[in-house]
Amino acid sequence: MDTHALLTRIRSDWVATRPGLEPTPMLRLILLARAARLAADRVERVQHQHGLNHAHTDLLFTLYRSAPPEGLTPMELTRLAAVTPSSITNRIDGLEAQGLVERTPHPTDARSRRVRLTPAGRARVEALLPEHLNNETELLSGLSEAELQELDRLLLKLVRHLEGG
Repeated sequence: MDTHALLTRIRSDWVATRPGLEPTPMLRLILLARAARLAADRVERVQHQHGLNHAHTDLLFTLYRSAPPEGLTPMELTRLAAVTPSSITNRIDGLEAQGLVERTPHPTDARSRRVRLTPAGRARVEALLPEHLNNETELLSGLSEAELQELDRLLLKLVRHLEGG
C-alpha cells in the first residue's frame, strides 16, 4: 500500500472508530517518519556498498571534516556527532578493527587518547563521499530549490521547538 493510500486508510479508520477525533497530528508524524525511513534506507544502501553502516559513516565524516591532523578526543567526537559516549566508543572500536581509525596518545593528558583517520580511513571517505552526495542530491531532487529552502526552514523550526528552544 502506498503512503497516500495508507494515510487515507488510517484517517478513515479513526473517523469510523472515534468520530470527532482529529487524527491529523498522527498522520503528519507518520508521514515524517516514513519520509525519514525511506531516505535513510537509500542512504544506508550506498554506505553498505562501501562496507559501512550509518554510525560508522557518521564518525568517519566527522573526523574527515572536523578533526585536525592529530585527531579529536572521544568527548569532542561525542559532541560533534551528538551521540552518547558509549556509542562513540563502540563506533571507534568497530572502525579501529577495520583499520580506518586509530587511537593515539594525547600530547598533554596521559589518561586521554585522540582518534584520527588512518590513510585507509581517509581513502574510504574520499571514495564514498562523491557517491554519498550524489545519492542525497537524487533523494531530494523531487523538490525545487525554493521547496528545499522551505523544508529546511520548517524542519529547523520544528527541531528547535522539540529541543525546547
